[in-house]
Amino acid sequence: MFVGVCRLEIFVPESSSLKAKRFVLSSIKKRIRNKFNVSVAEVENNDKWQRISLGISMVSNERKFIDRNVEEILRLIERDGRMEILSHLVEVF
Repeated sequence: MFVGVCRLEIFVPESSSLKAKRFVLSSIKKRIRNKFNVSVAEVENNDKWQRISLGISMVSNERKFIDRNVEEILRLIERDGRMEILSHLVEVF
């Protein structure tokens, strides 16, 4: 059994309020959950307008599956256009 954990730092340049940030955040969290069946949560920067810190976790019997899903999640976020990934860290146990 493998457990994958990914931490993302995301910049939302057009967000001018916490309400705007939460709208973008809830949209991307819902899309990630629905498409990849993973756990997603905001883990830090709750009070910053233009920063999102996301934690994503998944379980699989193959490491390749986790690696592939993480790459697809990163591409999904990059294609969104409303946000930009500043950094990401992936750990597999």
